[in-house]
Amino acid sequence: MTNNNSIEICLIVALDENNGIGRDGDLLCHLSNDLKHFKEVTSGHTVIMGRRTYESLPKGALPNRINVVITSDTADNYQGCIVVRSVEEALTHCKEGEKVFIIGGGQLYRATYELADLLYLTRIHHTFSDADTFFPEIDFDEWILTEKEMHAADDKHRYPYTFLTFRKK
Repeated sequence: MTNNNSIEICLIVALDENNGIGRDGDLLCHLSNDLKHFKEVTSGHTVIMGRRTYESLPKGALPNRINVVITSDTADNYQGCIVVRSVEEALTHCKEGEKVFIIGGGQLYRATYELADLLYLTRIHHTFSDADTFFPEIDFDEWILTEKEMHAADDKHRYPYTFLTFRKK
């Protein structure tokens, strides 16, 4: 499977220093600015997610976005979402020239990493020893850093973090 370049595939994820992205079906920590950043970047676009990521969303489908859920589950409990069975089928629901965001989880990131044109990473400057879901290993030689915004820990953010955007070379 290759990206036909008529759409721009973006991976967006918050990860710790060991590429951990989750534990027990939830995020590693709550960073309110990261959630705001995620909303700003993905609003108005298509977001593609796996079933478990959808189930982890507190209010179901994300507003102001086209939500696509990849699942083998035949139950019709994905209100406000397009339900598909594969990455290939998910991409058929995207318009030419569109920016599409892969929002998790780990299995979907592994399946789409090679297709990605952009990486939107929030690097949490901490290691969570109990992380049980991980982002694929990133070969930074394949990517060009285009944006970097560092943030210190504060009253609302227990850990320092950095917003990073990379474009594939």
